[in-house]
Amino acid sequence: MHSHQSPIKLAVLLQDLEFGGTQRYAVHLLKHLDLNVFEPELWVLRGGKDMLPAAQETGIPIHHMSEDSWVTPRALANLAARLLQKRPHILYTLTVVPNIWGRVFGRILRVPVIVSGYRSLLPRQHEQLLWRFSDTIICNAEMLKKVMVQRFSVDPSRIAVIPNAVDTDYFEPDGDGPTKVGSVLFIGRLVAEKDPLNLLEGFRLAAEEVPDATFVIMGNGSLKADVAQRIEAYSLQNRVRLVPAQSDIRPALRNASVFTLPSASEASPNVVIEAMAMGLPIVGTRVGGIPELIEEGRTGLLVNPGDPRGLADALVSLLANPDKARSMGQAGRERAVARHSLNAMVSRTQEVFLEALQRRSK
Repeated sequence: MHSHQSPIKLAVLLQDLEFGGTQRYAVHLLKHLDLNVFEPELWVLRGGKDMLPAAQETGIPIHHMSEDSWVTPRALANLAARLLQKRPHILYTLTVVPNIWGRVFGRILRVPVIVSGYRSLLPRQHEQLLWRFSDTIICNAEMLKKVMVQRFSVDPSRIAVIPNAVDTDYFEPDGDGPTKVGSVLFIGRLVAEKDPLNLLEGFRLAAEEVPDATFVIMGNGSLKADVAQRIEAYSLQNRVRLVPAQSDIRPALRNASVFTLPSASEASPNVVIEAMAMGLPIVGTRVGGIPELIEEGRTGLLVNPGDPRGLADALVSLLANPDKARSMGQAGRERAVARHSLNAMVSRTQEVFLEALQRRSK
């Protein structure tokens, strides 16, 4: 499989272990890596331990550079010392601070291969300077690759696109898939990027047309009070439930017949794939990486951002046609298994690591 002397020492560097898509991704990757080929460690720059139990369950060694609540000079000094002591063959940097300091120290201290993850649309001016320090950059959406090439002039041959993965055994429909009809679910942070007030306006219009439909908004965030207020103002208390975020979202997905994420801005949201894996049709917006996830007309419907009327029409078309909704949901489940399984993601990531190492050793 590779000419390198086994095993390949791999260090995965994260800013923290707080709840988040990138942290979940790192834990999934470590859990399923081929340990005959790789000898991985997880390195964490600061405190924040929501995901620590899940990370410990992988059995992979975890090393904290500090327990502080921010990335301190001491944490960076410990990172440099760890790089010198462990001499990893590959350093995989994820999240913003690791992507800066991991690459800088990695190059100074001559780590053979540096791979960086670019998984969101946050402004990353430093990429203009630092992308050359990466042997390979892994993006989770074609849209992000385009941004890297156009905005930061990154050499496209250095970018690998590997879509997000979910555990399709964990997110699995009951029996024949969703049996519920007439229930729309949104899961996401209640913040401006997700545009929850537009969501609610769409719900209000859809509720007028489908009198027995119910709507659930699951999430926390700075706009929660505004959303609650708007539900009252629209007199929708009997139709729209506002519930806090939960670590296991499967019960909520099982009780829904349609999933919607009408964000104003988005990279490649895992929750869409999780809902697809549970057999739900998706109504999403034409922003960021969402159109890459949904096959329009087959696994879901796409609407324009900030268009509550368009959102309502799409929701009503699925609420009024449970058979159409169900067959879209089944097609979504098949697509999630084929394109977004953990196995596919892990084996492609391992290939990228090995290819980068081979290029270096030439």
